[in-house]
Amino acid sequence: MSTLTIAEGRTVTAVRPSRNHRRRNLVTLALLSPALLGLLIFFVYPLIASLYYSFTRYDLVSPPQWIGLRNYEYLFTKDPKVWTAMLNTGWFVVIMVPVKVVFALLVAGLLARAKKASGFWRTLFYLPALVPPVASVVAFVFLFNPATGPVNQILKAIGIKGPLWFNDPSWSKPSLLLLAVWVMGDIMIIFLAALLDVPREQYEASSLDGANGLQQLRYVTLPNIVPVLLFAFVTGVIAALQYFTEAAVASGVASGKAVVGEGTGSNLGYPANSLLTYTEWLYVRGFGQYQLGYASALAVLLFVVSGAVLVLLLRRFKAFTPEGAS
Repeated sequence: MSTLTIAEGRTVTAVRPSRNHRRRNLVTLALLSPALLGLLIFFVYPLIASLYYSFTRYDLVSPPQWIGLRNYEYLFTKDPKVWTAMLNTGWFVVIMVPVKVVFALLVAGLLARAKKASGFWRTLFYLPALVPPVASVVAFVFLFNPATGPVNQILKAIGIKGPLWFNDPSWSKPSLLLLAVWVMGDIMIIFLAALLDVPREQYEASSLDGANGLQQLRYVTLPNIVPVLLFAFVTGVIAALQYFTEAAVASGVASGKAVVGEGTGSNLGYPANSLLTYTEWLYVRGFGQYQLGYASALAVLLFVVSGAVLVLLLRRFKAFTPEGAS
């Protein structure tokens, strides 16, 4: 601790960090060091390296060759499939994520009101989320097989001609949407916990004021679960922007090729590139055609778009909070 004199003649006391305070900071930094080291190694360094490689021609064998903005110019003007992949990924973000979240919220609302056998129904709806993604996709492709699948057989029995599902470009994405709804148990259980945590007194007070069910949903339920809704949409959008496993396995199994990305990935996107997602195309260009520089440019663009979408979501959801509405 030291004393300083300022121009007006007054004195102030400057407090220096004590030895115990510095020691606590060092202990805190030591405890955080594994996480900070992992963040630097597995996030910061790959991000910087990807940004650098995006300006180079790199095939993982020869040294990187600086080519400036050519990768980005090719990406936006000459790549024959990147826009198709973007549109498919956008469909999963705009359609699949809201449908999955809304369906999970509806199921959670029904389970929150269940009086009998609630534990059984919760378990029943949550179990599909425990199935590995590859196994669930393979099972769905079998169930929706246009020739021998049980779904089309049941539809045929009641006089309805079933579609080709995963073999039809018009039905391939809706088929994966059904799969996403089936495995919504992870989000549903979080919604259920949030709904059960809403104070009962608020529902009782709103009922006394004459609020109906929709008004209670708008002015009581949703404001209380906004953070959980934000979490569901953020995680859902991130997963949709990186959608790979389900689409790749569905394309491989439906096309009759069990190996995902065989050769240059000719089976990815089957049928007719309707299931070709952005990350699949990134995989094909990077590890199928060994264009690591161009794949890095695709990855950088994905990172920027993801950040912009998340900022937009945060601003939109802020309007539903009491602070944002005031």
